[in-house]
Amino acid sequence: NERAAATQQTGFSFITESRNWLPDWIGGIFWFGVDDAATTVYTPMYCGITRIPENFAVGNGDMLHYSSTSAFWTFNFVSNFCYLRYDLMVQDVMKVQNELETKYIQNKPAIDKVAVELYHENKDQARQFITDYSVNMGNQTFDSWKKLGEYLLVKYIDGNIKREQNGIFQTNGYSKTIPANPDQPGYPEWWYEKIVEETGDHFKVKGEEH
Repeated sequence: NERAAATQQTGFSFITESRNWLPDWIGGIFWFGVDDAATTVYTPMYCGITRIPENFAVGNGDMLHYSSTSAFWTFNFVSNFCYLRYDLMVQDVMKVQNELETKYIQNKPAIDKVAVELYHENKDQARQFITDYSVNMGNQTFDSWKKLGEYLLVKYIDGNIKREQNGIFQTNGYSKTIPANPDQPGYPEWWYEKIVEETGDHFKVKGEEH
């Protein structure tokens, strides 16, 4: 059977970029992401790096041991929380995802240029430069996703949606710590129809007999 490109049991996925007109360990970029491909962030790791971000390191948590500093577990927190109301929450996820990936793509020409210049002057410095950049972007991805998870929990707690204005949660007007009345979205019509289809008259409200 064919497997969907984005599936919840994905551990990690990647896109490789090879540019033969550049030195090998600058021309190759490993765009790496953990967890579900639809809600990951593909972060650039240059092929010539000598270390990786601690948040992505082997041994920082595993399938049986949670780690609050692990990118794998942080991305899983966000995606698994989204599964509760994916249609609503994924919009917030995609916003941060697009911001990060767009920035990484836009950064690439400038990073390449500096890396190549250093390569011709001092190869060790060039390798250190792309290593520092890749590690910093990995850390930035992790920090942004950690913050996103906290934001989603506050916004969608208990199935409600806190109201925002210009990216700031609204208050009730009397206290800075009490939110305005949240939105309480219902379920789509097909959901109610499915309940009726599967339960028959079980939930039918019977009126009084006259």
